[in-house]
Amino acid sequence: MQVSLTRPGQATIALPVVAIVGRPNVGKSTLFNRLTGRRIAIVSEIPGTTRDRLVAQVTWGDKAFLLVDTGGLQTAPESDLWAKVRAQVDVAVHEAQVIVFLVDVMDGVTPGDLEVADLLRRTQKPVVLAVNKVDNPRREPGAMEFYQMGLGDPVVLSAYHNSGVEELVGRVIELLPPAEVVSGEGGSLRLAILGRTNVGKSSFLNTTLGEERAIVSEVPGTTRDALDTPVEYKGRSMVLIDTAGIRRRGRIERGIERYSVLRTEQALARCDVAILLVEALEPMMAQDLHIAGSILDAYRGMVVVVNKWDLAESNGVSREEVLDIVHERLRFAPYVPVCFASALEGDGIEEALDTAVGVYQERLKTVPQGQLQRMLLEAAGRHPPSSVGKRSLNIYRVEQVGVNPPAFAFFVNHPELVHFSYQRYLENTLRKTFDFRGSRLQLTFRRRGEKA
Repeated sequence: MQVSLTRPGQATIALPVVAIVGRPNVGKSTLFNRLTGRRIAIVSEIPGTTRDRLVAQVTWGDKAFLLVDTGGLQTAPESDLWAKVRAQVDVAVHEAQVIVFLVDVMDGVTPGDLEVADLLRRTQKPVVLAVNKVDNPRREPGAMEFYQMGLGDPVVLSAYHNSGVEELVGRVIELLPPAEVVSGEGGSLRLAILGRTNVGKSSFLNTTLGEERAIVSEVPGTTRDALDTPVEYKGRSMVLIDTAGIRRRGRIERGIERYSVLRTEQALARCDVAILLVEALEPMMAQDLHIAGSILDAYRGMVVVVNKWDLAESNGVSREEVLDIVHERLRFAPYVPVCFASALEGDGIEEALDTAVGVYQERLKTVPQGQLQRMLLEAAGRHPPSSVGKRSLNIYRVEQVGVNPPAFAFFVNHPELVHFSYQRYLENTLRKTFDFRGSRLQLTFRRRGEKA
């Protein structure tokens, strides 16, 4: 499998896939972070921290590929959750054109390593054996032991200290097929899936993709990392971002879960539109409102999706009841659309995605200057700005200065006289006139003569 990536105005490039596999705690996430140049994967001394596949694009010189981090591979999983991790690794290996098999020089060759090596040989795919944690020359002789695995010359490296990494990437690039150029154009909507723990985010993602891309479990907090998956939806290039569930700050445990919340915040910072999943039987709880506020504060588009609707219907709950609750508690953002879905049964997913696409299109809209100026004159005529003492606020003109998010600059004589209530009035007037459904508008007030 090759994943298609699309940029505005460019042909689609199908990049080859490289998967990092190995036993738990051999340093896969550290290597992943090193190669991507960002702290994308959570790194911890606790074995099994990475459970889902993570995907990131790596550019090395004039070569590019998609790098996949995976959960620790155990040939005989001890639990249902570990069995699902194993299934995820199997999918990553199946999709990859090149496999990096990472082992730990400190542990030497273990029975688990030998079983994984046998599994990888049966795939008949190119495998690069990488011996990690060779942090000093005294550990280098230990790498010789891994020749017995029959996977060729091992690459000796220390992902933590960034030694041997360049040789590893060079070996990988030699084995990669060329990137395939595919016709087609279009921009990519980056869509984040947010919500409290166990509201069905991973199920929503898996149903959308038609495969188990993220692990689904009844254990709250199973998804710990932000997962990016490029997809095509009705001819549009889209990137779905699955995230770890967010708890109230006072309940966030130190360590891994705290880092997961950071990853979620980073995912929010780089998305265009966020789908906020809420539970049908517990709609818009305090934490849901906290997440909604974070989305709006980041000026991202938002769609509220009431998930697990099948459970609500079986309990005699009506849509009108839930809509009343959502609109009442989300009264500070009445422009946010609300959809209903059952991710487990696949109902309402298309409506939610179509709504998110509509919100994204509104975020890209540009309003002609003449229409903006007429809107300002009519708004000021209906409700003139108030005076403060002997000083009066005059608004001379308005310009749209950005899209995604929609941004407008108002040029006035005294910016400090603009009261928040009048700012809200102008935003509501902009929205009533030009829509911008699902997005908070970014308004700035500048002195006459300042550059927009």
